[in-house]
Amino acid sequence: MHTKEVFYRGKKLGHEDRMLPAVSYNAMRTLLAYSDLDNSESSGIFLPIRSMQYMAVIDQQEIIFVDGLCAKKSIELAWRKFHPQQRENLIDPVPYRMSYYDEKALETMKRIQWEFNKALQVELEKMKDQYPKSKADVITLNTYKT
Repeated sequence: MHTKEVFYRGKKLGHEDRMLPAVSYNAMRTLLAYSDLDNSESSGIFLPIRSMQYMAVIDQQEIIFVDGLCAKKSIELAWRKFHPQQRENLIDPVPYRMSYYDEKALETMKRIQWEFNKALQVELEKMKDQYPKSKADVITLNTYKT
């Protein structure tokens, strides 16, 4: 099912450089990969953060957060400019830039990164049965002596 939503980005009030834990970044990328399997035209994923009544919208470039109780659909904060190439291994956190468009965003940030990860894990658990793990076959290569 395709859903199209329009969100409004107000004037940027500021930004901060932050680090996203690897478990969250890797889960987000896995969720995007699953979404692409379902829909070749996938442009984003709607991820409810029920514990805070927020909606995260994830696409290849950024994650935006919208207060689910706010009727005007304005973006409160966005996580952008992810730099996974700066980490040395897959368990290192990923640098990103948090931009905010609402005064309450700095207060929201105190909790949303943790709640976002919990919501990702719930969504991935639901999808686990849809995408069974494929069995890997190990083959032996012939080695030639010279």
